[in-house]
Amino acid sequence: MAVFFPSHNRPGTAVTSTVMNMTTSASVPTTSEGAINGGTVTDRLVGANERYAAAFTDPGMDARPVLRVAVVACMDARIDLHAALGLQLGDCHTIRNAGGVVTDDVIRSLTISQRKLGTRSVVLIHHTGCGLEAITEDFRTELEMEVGQRPAWAVEAFRDVDQDVRQSMQRVRTSPFMLHTDDVRGFVFDVKTGLLREVDPA
Repeated sequence: MAVFFPSHNRPGTAVTSTVMNMTTSASVPTTSEGAINGGTVTDRLVGANERYAAAFTDPGMDARPVLRVAVVACMDARIDLHAALGLQLGDCHTIRNAGGVVTDDVIRSLTISQRKLGTRSVVLIHHTGCGLEAITEDFRTELEMEVGQRPAWAVEAFRDVDQDVRQSMQRVRTSPFMLHTDDVRGFVFDVKTGLLREVDPA
């Protein structure tokens, strides 16, 4: 199912819905050490920030998201989240991690988002071809053997992306810390088409 997200209704603007097809990404050549054109990737980012700041003007926004929504998504570099959802600066809180799974730290961020910054809706987004489908919890054992310390965190690997979205929705809805659980919806983003497919929570 394709999902259409409206642009927010700022004064003087019409509410419109768009579907955006996405392309991927960075084609800048790098060396094995991560250098770009004689500098590191971080150097490139810092230079980009200097150019950004030179033309920057304070938008005068409040810290509270305009659309009162928090989006939890995978950190996958192929997902341009704001573009995919038709979001603008100041519209939402964005929480990203490996897999877009709801961990204790995600609950922490969502709780602050709702209780201190006024959000009410939660959108959860996994995606096709996720790296967490290719590893297992054995990754923690591998790390322990390599560095001599077992990670306290779970990998949160999964095999069924829909079921993992359902699990994430359930974790949000049953958290005692969340104020608003009536509008929690989960989706799978298709990295080939750019479309969202909603997951039935049942």
